[in-house]
Amino acid sequence: MTTTAVPLPAPFVGDHLALDFVNSTATPDGVRVEWLADGAALLQWLLAAKQIAPADAERLRATKGGAAALDAVAQRARELRDGFRHFAERHAGRPLDVEAAAELDSLNRLLAQDQSHVEVAADPEGGGLRLRRVEPFSAPDQLLQPIARAMAGLLCDERFEWVRACEGHACTLMFLDRTKTHSRRWCSMASCGNRAKAAAHRARRNLSSS
Repeated sequence: MTTTAVPLPAPFVGDHLALDFVNSTATPDGVRVEWLADGAALLQWLLAAKQIAPADAERLRATKGGAAALDAVAQRARELRDGFRHFAERHAGRPLDVEAAAELDSLNRLLAQDQSHVEVAADPEGGGLRLRRVEPFSAPDQLLQPIARAMAGLLCDERFEWVRACEGHACTLMFLDRTKTHSRRWCSMASCGNRAKAAAHRARRNLSSS
C-alpha cells in the first residue's frame, strides 16, 4: 500500500486523545497517510491536538541537535502508537480484565519517565482555583508523556467496551463511542457514514431494477 507523509489534516474523530493518536496513521481513499513521519510532523500533530504550546514547540526545534532528536522521538511515537493500536484492536468492544495489565509494561516504563507535575492555580473563568498540569518539555522525549497519560486514562477511566473501529470500507479509524445508546458505527457521518448510506441506496436501486 502506498504511504504518504502529507497534507491531509489529521483526523480528530476518536473522542479521546489516545484514540486520536492511534488514528495518526490512516487509509483515507485507500492510501495510507502518516501524520508522524518525522519530528516536525510530530510537533505539528501535537500542536493540532493542543498538547504543546507553540513556544515550547519552537524552543525544541531550536535546540542543538533538535531535528535529529525530534526524529528519534517520532520513531518512538510511531512504535508506541502501533503497539497501542494492536492492543486496542484485540480488546475493543469488551471490558478489560486484570490479564490485560501484562501487556502494558512498555507503557508503564514510559509513564515512569514523566517529569510533569500538577500545581494549584487561579481559575479566572470559574472564579476559584483549579489543578493545572505543568509540562516542562525539557527534552524531546517528554513529548510522549501527554500521550502516555491519555492512554492510561483510556485504559483505567473509560469503558473499553465502548472502543470501536469504524465500519467504513477500508477505514482504519477508531473511536470511543460516547453516544447515549452506544450505537455509533462510523468515524464520521460526513465521510464513512454517508458513503455507506450511498452504497446501500445503490444496492437497493440495483435490486429493484433487476
